[in-house]
Amino acid sequence: MAIISCRVKNNDDSVIQLLNPNRQTIYFRDMRPLKDSRFQLVNFSDNELRVSLSNVSLSDEGRYVCQLYTDPPQEAYADITVLIPPGNPIIEARDEVLSEGNETEMTCTAMSSKPAATIRWMKGDKELPGKPRVELTYDKMYTVTSRLTFTVSREDDGVPVVCIVDHPAVKDFQAQKYLEVQYKPEVKIVVEFPQGLTREGENLELTCQAKGKPQPQRVNWVKVDDDVPSHAVITGGDLYIENLNKSYNGTYRCMASNSVGESFDDYILYVYDSRAGEGAPRTVDHAVIGGVVAVVVFAMLCLLIVLGRYFARHKGTYFTHEAKGADDAADADTAIINAEGGHTNSDEKKEYYI
Repeated sequence: MAIISCRVKNNDDSVIQLLNPNRQTIYFRDMRPLKDSRFQLVNFSDNELRVSLSNVSLSDEGRYVCQLYTDPPQEAYADITVLIPPGNPIIEARDEVLSEGNETEMTCTAMSSKPAATIRWMKGDKELPGKPRVELTYDKMYTVTSRLTFTVSREDDGVPVVCIVDHPAVKDFQAQKYLEVQYKPEVKIVVEFPQGLTREGENLELTCQAKGKPQPQRVNWVKVDDDVPSHAVITGGDLYIENLNKSYNGTYRCMASNSVGESFDDYILYVYDSRAGEGAPRTVDHAVIGGVVAVVVFAMLCLLIVLGRYFARHKGTYFTHEAKGADDAADADTAIINAEGGHTNSDEKKEYYI
């Protein structure tokens, strides 16, 4: 419904009338010459003419004129713009079931709107760019089609793709389609026993976990470049080997397949001696060892510096004048006799530092 009001200030009993975009008189004072019951008088006075228009259609769009019969006549204008919401969006997919890594295409159509709608795409919580095409129809309305192309992965399985239509006449207008993506198996080998080193004489139990779409119906155990031990027990995805010895060393492979492809996972078996890992020395803290070595080296450097300074200060040999020449004597008496100056020259004795 539209409400059209024509107001006049200080009217001097002049006639007020309302005209439609085709210049036809809708109301003349409080009378309605136009035979259209959708127009109804809401209020009439000397200063106002108010009219309602129900069930508005596109043909009602245009400029409405409020006219006051004065000399010269006075006019005022009001424009009505009619918005036409699009029909329910239609989303279509080229492929119903997809394989991972393949490209697919979707289209979304919003028909018969005014103005043209805008279409956005969401895959999960991520927005994707589409390619829109706008067509103007014979009835002056717009049809918008957006095309989306993307490559799917296994993570897209079950994810909704949503087409969101933005238009000023509607809110939260959307359509969605869930993706169905098939992918080859994901294979993982889990060691059930033992936890830790595999020693001679112990038992080995491996479980092969395989998940895919469609679900793989069969898994297969092989030993790479050799045969699986003859007494190994294979039950579905489980591999069991008793009384291990080093001849069983090698790579054991679990393979699983479905209609999309095949995958595998490997387990490398190395059998240790029966007492391997027992009484093993405790790990040494290399940081502690490095610290001790650094302290020892520092102490040795300090000692060398002290000894060097000591020898530098006591360098050379001390001789007195009396003892000069006595260092070659055979005994003490001879040394005294040979000493220069002897006791006879004791008054002239001198000391020398050499």
